[in-house]
Amino acid sequence: MAEPKNDDFLDDIEEAEDETYADEMLEIDDEALELDQLRAERDQLKDRFMRALADAENARKRSEKDRREAENYGGSKLARDMLPVYDNMKRALESITDEQREVSGAVLEGVELTMRELLNVFKKHGIEVIAPEVGDAFDPQHHQAMFEAPVPGTKAGEIIQVAAEGFMLHDRLLRPAQVGVSSMPAS
Repeated sequence: MAEPKNDDFLDDIEEAEDETYADEMLEIDDEALELDQLRAERDQLKDRFMRALADAENARKRSEKDRREAENYGGSKLARDMLPVYDNMKRALESITDEQREVSGAVLEGVELTMRELLNVFKKHGIEVIAPEVGDAFDPQHHQAMFEAPVPGTKAGEIIQVAAEGFMLHDRLLRPAQVGVSSMPAS
């Protein structure tokens, strides 16, 4: 009968070992679970941090682009309002006769200097004149067709008259050149 006591004792030891092993496994499982949770939280925070960095960089780029556009194009309304001044001064200078030049030479010289200064200010602020010539091809990106007429000796789409020059503000069209275009049919 001593044998059963020994078996009971071994069973008790085995049972105790199983419980200890089970407790250790629970602790390991709890630690592993906690570690997994911490890793997931870390990954989530890292992802949020990277997104925040990307958002900040995008906002910086956007504000830089907005600043450049405001600098380059912020005065476009004023520039557009100055174009009739240029047109009127150009018409006045083109209408001067030799007789008027002799009588009012100093005044006309002042008007010419003013016109040059206006063009210098335009250039300083990125305003360029679009000055098409008769015979140039019509470009709808830079020209506005005011009329079409069949003119002998021209091809369809050629400029036959320039009514007003156009203007670019940096890379944007401020005002298209106003032109007449040939509608001569192909022979």
